[in-house]
Amino acid sequence: MPESVGDIGEFGLIHRIDKLIHTEGIQCEEVILGIGDDTACFRPRVGYELLVTCDCMVEGRHYLTEYITSLDLGRRAMALNISDVGAMGGRPRYALVSLGLRGDTPVRDVEDMYRGFMAELNPFGGAIIGGNITKSEGGAFIDITLIGEVEEGRMVCRSTARPGDVVLVTGYPGQAATGLQMLLHAKDKENLQDHSLTQAYTTPTHRAREGAAIAATGCATAMIDTSDGFLGDLGHICEESGVGAELVQEKLPLSKALKRAAAALGRDPHALFFQDSDDYELIVTCRSEHTEKIQAAVAKTYEGPVSEVGTITDKAGEIAVIRRDGSRQALTAKGWDHFAKTDS
Repeated sequence: MPESVGDIGEFGLIHRIDKLIHTEGIQCEEVILGIGDDTACFRPRVGYELLVTCDCMVEGRHYLTEYITSLDLGRRAMALNISDVGAMGGRPRYALVSLGLRGDTPVRDVEDMYRGFMAELNPFGGAIIGGNITKSEGGAFIDITLIGEVEEGRMVCRSTARPGDVVLVTGYPGQAATGLQMLLHAKDKENLQDHSLTQAYTTPTHRAREGAAIAATGCATAMIDTSDGFLGDLGHICEESGVGAELVQEKLPLSKALKRAAAALGRDPHALFFQDSDDYELIVTCRSEHTEKIQAAVAKTYEGPVSEVGTITDKAGEIAVIRRDGSRQALTAKGWDHFAKTDS
């Protein structure tokens, strides 16, 4: 039997985690006090503003244990927090990790989870500086608070889009949503774990570097990641900015893999593009004359597309798509809702 969390206890596990972080993690010179006291302490850098976000993942609700390794689970949990910081134009710096674990959880699984956290943080010079561990009688959970930084005056919000702006999106939204549908409903599940779309769901890629590059141009009027789905997050921009949006169906970037999977599932590929998802692409608004500058900034770190998919309008709260036949269809901007009823 592998050694479990119950075998070594809370403080034994904390000792293991502390040792692992010091061995395989990044040691930031701004950190005055890390793991081992009642709080952590760090010194903010001059010329930067702090960004703080938190996100919680619950077993069975946000991830399916049968389709993800502990290492990839750690990467996924940290990536979605890094995405939030990146969507503001910032860089992740310090993380606080709280875990709810069953007593029979293997210690090696927890260690692999932390290796996943650090695999995402280390490239940014970010560090885990504290957290909490508790016993869970039900499903396990991961709760991360991430502190980032952004140069003064460079933060990009979701509330500053303007009528006449163009709407840009990185990558291919909808791939993670399609991957989840494949895991839940595909008749032949063999080799799905290696499929590009299921990997998009289990181990999503953030666009934090691209977000920072976009912010540095000073050209973005608003920005948000697509963690709630393309349509839901565009709706957040519209609501907070007091604007509307008009999209062009033929400009929506649909990957070949998504189209093939949609056909196999009997689903509309555009519905998969719009719906709730765990993609972490960026929606960006800007003046039309700045589109190429933003695309060039993103191209320095990302080989995928930055597609112009529509425009911001003065019709507050209204989002519509111009279909290929020229007809106009109103859309409902509904993003991921943790308390909505679901059949998945």
